[in-house]
Amino acid sequence: MKLGNDVIKNKFDDIDIKVDFLIELYQALQVENSELNSKIKELETEMVEKNLTEELNFEQEVLIQSKIDGLLTKLDSFSDNLSSEHQSDL
Repeated sequence: MKLGNDVIKNKFDDIDIKVDFLIELYQALQVENSELNSKIKELETEMVEKNLTEELNFEQEVLIQSKIDGLLTKLDSFSDNLSSEHQSDL
């Protein structure tokens, strides 16, 4: 009968080892999950900042283009006035 008790004890020991392994694995996965969630939040924050930066850059480009268009219009007007004056002198 003692042989049977040793077999049962060994099986319980094996189960105990496997349960300990599963608990350690679960805890390791929890830590990894937490780290990944933190990384996701960090990346989301970076993405929001990048989108804001891109939006500001776009607005600046529109403003610069508007200023360039205004200056070109002034130059065209000035050039037209010079041409008109030059032709009236002839």
